[in-house]
Amino acid sequence: MDYVTILVGLLFAWTLLRWLYNKITASSLPPGPNPLPIIGNLHQLGAQPHKSLAKLAATYGPIMSLKFGQITTIVVTSPDAAKQVLKNQDSAFASRPVPDATRPHEFHKFSVIWLPVGSRWRTFRKILNAGVFSNSRLDGNRESRASKVRDLVNLCRKSSAEGKAVDIGQAAFTTSLNLLSNTVFSKDLADPNSNERLEMRDLICEAMSESGKTNLVDFFPVLRKFDPQGVRRRITVCFAKLLQIFGGLIEERMAARALGTNDNCDMLDYLLNISNENPEIDTKQITFTILDLIGAGTDTSTSTVEWAMAETLKNPEVLSKVQTELKQVVGKGKQVDEADIVNLPYLQSIVKETLRMHPPVPFLVPRRVEQDSEVLGYVVPKGSQVLVNVWAIGRDSGIWKDPLMFEPERFMDAKVDVRGQDFELIPFGAGRRVCPGMPLAMRMVPVMLGSLLNSFDWQLESGIAPMDLDMGEKFSFTLAKGQPLRAVPISL
Repeated sequence: MDYVTILVGLLFAWTLLRWLYNKITASSLPPGPNPLPIIGNLHQLGAQPHKSLAKLAATYGPIMSLKFGQITTIVVTSPDAAKQVLKNQDSAFASRPVPDATRPHEFHKFSVIWLPVGSRWRTFRKILNAGVFSNSRLDGNRESRASKVRDLVNLCRKSSAEGKAVDIGQAAFTTSLNLLSNTVFSKDLADPNSNERLEMRDLICEAMSESGKTNLVDFFPVLRKFDPQGVRRRITVCFAKLLQIFGGLIEERMAARALGTNDNCDMLDYLLNISNENPEIDTKQITFTILDLIGAGTDTSTSTVEWAMAETLKNPEVLSKVQTELKQVVGKGKQVDEADIVNLPYLQSIVKETLRMHPPVPFLVPRRVEQDSEVLGYVVPKGSQVLVNVWAIGRDSGIWKDPLMFEPERFMDAKVDVRGQDFELIPFGAGRRVCPGMPLAMRMVPVMLGSLLNSFDWQLESGIAPMDLDMGEKFSFTLAKGQPLRAVPISL
């Protein structure tokens, strides 16, 4: 037998084995709708994928398989399946697919969100958990954050005196950005009287908007060098400007430290101190970490505050109950302090109910499996991306009574929390890749919301009745309110 015959035989055997493997794997995949050639199931995503995939899950079950272009995608829509992915098999599902929008300036190589689990990632998670977001460090910056909430209340007080409506989302964004920037830099980065700082706000909004767009390159990697939708081109410009601003602030701080004129003790100082001991933590890494924290943290907190205000104003009974609680615990008209939160269970329940109905990131951050895995008896093949539809879990009538009703009371006597242990409510994720900024978010959101509700009564703009308030959604990186919430604050 000559070598050509042997080679042809081996090639035929390999092809046959590969075909059999694919047939076996396909038969073991979770159920799902049949994909079309080339595009797969992309046509079934629609403008609001969280809703489209929730409807498909009602037909195909809590774990289903779809094909988005060239990418096999497994969608999980139940607490049991989510627990398997995020906790029981956390190590197998710890990787994340890298979106093309994170590649400019090699952001994905420095971002703790996108870094693969390894020594570098572990180092930074430890820094974030034990230092940046530790209770002691957050307690140390509490007064700085309180001053930014006072600015928010004063802004609303001025609008109240003029009888003008406040754009709640815009006001919450400015406050969230300044809360975070004071935690990091001990200074405001959003100032309506500064053109430079207005640009900062616009840049962050644009970067988050571009990151949240459905990008064909992520489903057809062969298109990467063409960037057909221009997402990478636009976000490259955004990142460059943001990195320049953050880099300038870091250089300014380093110069002050060298001259002995720095009297701050904030997150930036903490990171610079660590950089003196750890060569992995250079100024480039610090700059990208700050971009991580401020970009994602501002958008998600803003979304939650706006949704919480909208749901509370839409439900007058909820508004009355929370204002009564605030009056009894804090005192009518006073700003809420972070120390008050533990004594405000109904306010906490409003935040939890908001996160149940309006999770900031409806699919969490996607996961990717590096080896064939099994979930609920089905094969999740190597290279698949995994989406956990927490929006659908939060509205599942099999888990929640009257899931479409905004009822904070459901959490008053329940032990369910948002910290990643109760898989029917995981807006921050769970397992080793749970959102590191959760401790700060769970301080910021109740304080902002409580202060707005305790300082003013509210009337929807143009005399809109609460029951007529538009609660439509806009899908992006975060699940934003479709129509901005505008309401007139009325001094108590």
